Amino acid sequence: MGSDGGHSENMQQSSRFVATWLVGGVVLGLSVLGLKFALPKKKKRPIRVYMDGCFDMMHYGHCNALRQARALGDQLVVGVVSDAEIIANKGPPVTPLHERMIMVGAVKWVDEVISDAPYAITEDFMRKLFDEYNIDYIIHGDDPCLLPDGTDAYALAKKVGRYKQIKRTEGVSSTDIVGRMLLCVRERSSVDSPSHASLQRQFSHGHSQKSEDGGAGSGTRVSHFLPTSRRIVQFSNSKGAGPGARIVYIDGAFDLFHAGHVEILRLARGLGDFLLVGIHTDQTVSANRGGHRPIMNLHERSLSVLACRYADEVIIGAPREVSKDMITTFNISLVVHGTVAEDNDFQKEKGNPYDVPISMGIFKILDSPLDITTSSIIRRIVSNHEAYQKRNEKKAASERRYYEGKSYVSAD
Repeated sequence: MGSDGGHSENMQQSSRFVATWLVGGVVLGLSVLGLKFALPKKKKRPIRVYMDGCFDMMHYGHCNALRQARALGDQLVVGVVSDAEIIANKGPPVTPLHERMIMVGAVKWVDEVISDAPYAITEDFMRKLFDEYNIDYIIHGDDPCLLPDGTDAYALAKKVGRYKQIKRTEGVSSTDIVGRMLLCVRERSSVDSPSHASLQRQFSHGHSQKSEDGGAGSGTRVSHFLPTSRRIVQFSNSKGAGPGARIVYIDGAFDLFHAGHVEILRLARGLGDFLLVGIHTDQTVSANRGGHRPIMNLHERSLSVLACRYADEVIIGAPREVSKDMITTFNISLVVHGTVAEDNDFQKEKGNPYDVPISMGIFKILDSPLDITTSSIIRRIVSNHEAYQKRNEKKAASERRYYEGKSYVSAD
């Protein structure tokens, strides 16, 4: 009996020990679980990437570069090179810094803009990017960016392993666009001269632009760039207008998309929930502004507008006349037009393209914040053609030095 009693007591002690251990384990497990949910997770720091440039005569190629750069990180910081740095390294810019800042800041993939960035990534500026702006990588295209002495402007970033490269958008460059403008000027006998012809040859790099009418004489001389459906999707917004959204409509050529266009789109977007932008066909632009327009074709102009953060959607090839059917189809609440435009005589015309929205009481004239037009941009080029010719020659010489010994040539 004594032996049985001792054995029973030992069994009870063992049971109490196991029970205590189990209860303790459960309590500890719940405590750890509670601690896990109570303590906030440490947030992963966003990857910040930096891309800089002159962004002069900004076009859809620049925008595509910024789109690609943004895809390499979570936040894109863009440095806009100062006027003085551009003059020292390339020649005079067509668009001044404040206009270029407006253009870059309006691109939908840009999160932050740095003004007066240096043309070359110096050691001091690179350290500032890493320490003050928390930049992880410096981005540039696969085309050369050369200093006057022919050296690579991004050599330091490559050396420290903080450089990433994106693909250059083929088929467009600021140099090419200047050539198109000068070609357009040559179409007008009032300013035709040997100096203009020479300058056009310098900028066009021998790439002839075919006339829309198929002839070699008059006609709309524009690029025949054709985007793929994939590129249009890449530039487009994923969301349409929501139920009950106030849809604002503005239309135009939006040729040589500039800061004046950006600012009027910004104002228009502020009047509603969704901004629909109509892009006129090349034929419509040519009929209203002359056979030498547009400089950029319909698809190029559409991509430039799509890249703007203020435009929610575009109609590619919109009719000049805003009809009742169009207003109903797109559920347009307000139609607007800026005070600064190439063809602002529409109110005097017999067939006012805005007759229907005016009669419906949904038409509004907006005061344009900037007095800039496509024509004024072209005049900047023509008035300073010698400086731009020297700028192009300097760029060509630098690229020749860069490609010596290489098996490929620049597309720019």
